[in-house]
Amino acid sequence: MTLIKLLMLLLIAFVCGSIGARLAGSDNRGCFTSIVLGFIGALIGSWLSKKLGIEDFLYFRSIPIFWSIIGSAVFVAVINLVSGGSGKR
Repeated sequence: MTLIKLLMLLLIAFVCGSIGARLAGSDNRGCFTSIVLGFIGALIGSWLSKKLGIEDFLYFRSIPIFWSIIGSAVFVAVINLVSGGSGKR
């Protein structure tokens, strides 16, 4: 994997994680946390789309953008539910 491809992947994960966290009501996330949320969201979102039988319609280089955002939002919402906080400070 070239450096440019890796940076693009990290940027996409950052954007998806940031949008997902914002949709779940959490806006105080750092860059690294947003990147991790993006990757976890891609895993959760892909699993969720397969279970629901709904294909993603927005891809960037085989990365499911829409379901990554949805997966990130679901993950942040579950964390907020379990921790008892909204993530806002």
